[in-house]
Amino acid sequence: MKRDFGNWCVERSPFGNNAQYWLRLWLILISSVSSVVALSPAGAQEANAKDYSPPSTDIRQSEIKQPATTLNEWLTQIAQTSVVQVTGVQANPTDKGVEVILQTTQGEQLQITNRSTENNFIADIPNAQLRLPSGDAFTFSSQNPVEGITEITVTNLDANTIRVTVAGEARLPTVELFDSDEGLIFGLTPAVTAMQPEPEQPTSETLPEEPAAQQDDLIEILVTGQQDTGYRVPNASVGTRTDIPLRDIPASIQVVPRQILEDQQITRLNEAFRNVPGVEIGGVSPRTTGDFVNIRGFDTGFNNSSFLRNGIQDPRLGFGGFNLATIERIEFLRGPASVLYGNLEPGGAINLVTKQPLSEPFYAIEASVGSFDSYRGAIDLSGPLNESGTVLYRFNAAAQTTESFIDFLFDRRYVVAPTLAINFNESTSLNIWGEYSRLENSFDLGVPAVGSVLPNPLGDIPRNRNLTDPGNFNVDETYRIGFDLQHRFSDNWQLRSAFLASFYTNDRDFAFTRALLDDNRTVTRGFSRGNPVFSDDLYNFDTYVTGEFLTGSIQHQLTAGINLRWNDSFVGSEDATAEPIDIFNPVYNPPPSSFVSDPGTEYGSRILGIYIQDQVTLLDNLKLLLGGRFDFAHQEQRNLSLDTEVEDDYQEFSPRLGIIYQPIQPISLYASYGRSFSLPDAAFSDITLEPEFGTQYEIGVKAEISNQLAANLALYELTRSNLSTTDPNDPLRTIQVGEQRSRGIEFDISGEILPGWNIVAGYALTDAEITEDNDLPVGNALNNVSRNSFNFWTTYEIQSGDFQGLGFGLGLFFVDDRPGDLANTFELPSYLRTDAAIFYRRGQLRATLNFRNLFDVDYFAAAQNRNRVFRGDPFTVQGTISWEF
Repeated sequence: MKRDFGNWCVERSPFGNNAQYWLRLWLILISSVSSVVALSPAGAQEANAKDYSPPSTDIRQSEIKQPATTLNEWLTQIAQTSVVQVTGVQANPTDKGVEVILQTTQGEQLQITNRSTENNFIADIPNAQLRLPSGDAFTFSSQNPVEGITEITVTNLDANTIRVTVAGEARLPTVELFDSDEGLIFGLTPAVTAMQPEPEQPTSETLPEEPAAQQDDLIEILVTGQQDTGYRVPNASVGTRTDIPLRDIPASIQVVPRQILEDQQITRLNEAFRNVPGVEIGGVSPRTTGDFVNIRGFDTGFNNSSFLRNGIQDPRLGFGGFNLATIERIEFLRGPASVLYGNLEPGGAINLVTKQPLSEPFYAIEASVGSFDSYRGAIDLSGPLNESGTVLYRFNAAAQTTESFIDFLFDRRYVVAPTLAINFNESTSLNIWGEYSRLENSFDLGVPAVGSVLPNPLGDIPRNRNLTDPGNFNVDETYRIGFDLQHRFSDNWQLRSAFLASFYTNDRDFAFTRALLDDNRTVTRGFSRGNPVFSDDLYNFDTYVTGEFLTGSIQHQLTAGINLRWNDSFVGSEDATAEPIDIFNPVYNPPPSSFVSDPGTEYGSRILGIYIQDQVTLLDNLKLLLGGRFDFAHQEQRNLSLDTEVEDDYQEFSPRLGIIYQPIQPISLYASYGRSFSLPDAAFSDITLEPEFGTQYEIGVKAEISNQLAANLALYELTRSNLSTTDPNDPLRTIQVGEQRSRGIEFDISGEILPGWNIVAGYALTDAEITEDNDLPVGNALNNVSRNSFNFWTTYEIQSGDFQGLGFGLGLFFVDDRPGDLANTFELPSYLRTDAAIFYRRGQLRATLNFRNLFDVDYFAAAQNRNRVFRGDPFTVQGTISWEF
């Protein structure tokens, strides 16, 4: 029985059948956020209530007008919001460096949100617009105003936000901010000057005593230059290809930053999924080669097209491509994203952002030891290669090995990743990188459902049982090289050209399980080997420009580009029948002596994509996102044993539309529509089939509770169509009329609640089912998709005293019942996993002790079918120590 999205939400809402459900839901969220703000330390203390300061800063109390902190204040301010015009900019030398004055018509006081990236100090000033009398209304620029500072720019980020950027020559400059009747003053001290001895500054946020008259004229705000850290990342590029605040993107995006990866000591990508509601492990073992993933109920498939590396599609990242040593953060975009990335599964995209060269010398070593003979070591080296600091490098390398609670299961991973960054001048930079990764492991193919999640009259299958073979091995080896060229034509226009080449091979020799016989104890098996079984050469070239311009009072941020991707691949193996095995009394026999050789299949694909996107600021608080992409694809498939060849061509258009309304700056209400397409996998499917499509409608609310804490709520309906199914009039014929639908609610919150107290938490309600099919019952739930899931992880670090630097972490991860197959013949039971951590940070030293599955819950992580069910890991301990110097 079909139900529309509105009725579905009403049925599951606490309000029953009420037409005002949507409006009430939004208002409840906004008022709840307001209450949290009012009850938080920022709302409870007058000084902090006025301080809308960014993370990693020490802001002294200011009289700057701040955003509303309650729903009543917001409603009062809606009619009062106005944009302050900055009519002049001055850069004057001082005895310490230079001061920049933003002049306003009546000396209005401005608020700021600042952050630091490498040598750059960046301050965003909301509710303000740059209007200079010189004719260039959008930009002020000062080149090399003083030794140690290469450039100062003041520009309109959008129609109601000014961005101030100060670029240090070798290090981050020191910045002091002052409010005056003339405007906002930036006091800039280059790093060379700032390094000279200065009087000790008070650590309290209380202002030093000064004459009353002076305090009325000038209020000082001290900003300390530090890198962005913590659990909240305010910007991401995965949603628009432009580095803009997440609150300005009409899409559901969550970032798992480096701090969370380190606090949880994540060494497998599927462990990071636990921090993102709506993202779950696919139908594979959490200990196997590939990191298969379900996003909003839909899996990424064997081709793993949803994986990106620094915004460039790289499907082989799903096969051991994640390594903690090389990753800075992980960006999750939920929902169709073909408009930017082309051929993509409808659930979304996962962007792995790698570590980049640093402008100052940095050296770190790390070592880990844990349960089941787990050992890991890593090094991280970075810094300048010349005196001028125009050539930088970074070198990351790591090796890890572990056994398992499952018999004769092992996993060994190695990575070496050098990167070279060349800054030719202030406008042009080139990043050249390479990466070699190797994964050696044995296959975990699980156990039958009967005897694990289903009763077996002969008993339960032991937790440590392996039904493959002690001699199994699998090797994934990948070489990656590439470059990233960026050039700025002007303050408003820039170009990025990126290239990625990936060369992947898979060798293996293993016995695999097939089916459990009617005696409930014998499993049939097969054997496969190959050198290689699978190989893939991928080339991806993406070039695009971004620019800002005005049409009247409407501001545009345009992105337009061209993407060329091509693959040449091979799949083939030697196969045989292996001896059956007793699941309760296994006897592992030698490999078969007779094999049937399959010469294999060669296949290739060529995809050309042309895309354009416009982020339009219609009003100060109303923004529109429009985008479209045309893809022209050619696929070919050659069967070497039959000497036959098949080829096909595709042309697809992917649109995108989104709108954001911001009643106040910290609150964004959005709605969006998007469409994606996914080509048939040329290696394992019939390429004469038409592409599958994804169509999504979404609404949501984004709330910045403070500069350190943000929450997001999304409601969506995502439909996957054009799926293959059997023709009811001809069982030998396949027709594409199948359809699956996912509807859901996702909520996440992340950031810093109090100094030293961080949190990332979320909840997802996912209703994913078959809506049209000729093979499976309509209404069946999609496999490995839990209806309800909940994640909670929090850490607290003592901020002062004898125990300063000592911290604790606690995590709770709940996953609801899930169907084990599309036929819904069995379910994986729900589970609650508890993790914990103890860590100590002092100076350059960090030591961490992580406990996973603290209460040793015997749970099931995923299932491929009735014959392959995969258990989760038992209680494990991992100790890590790192040193920076």
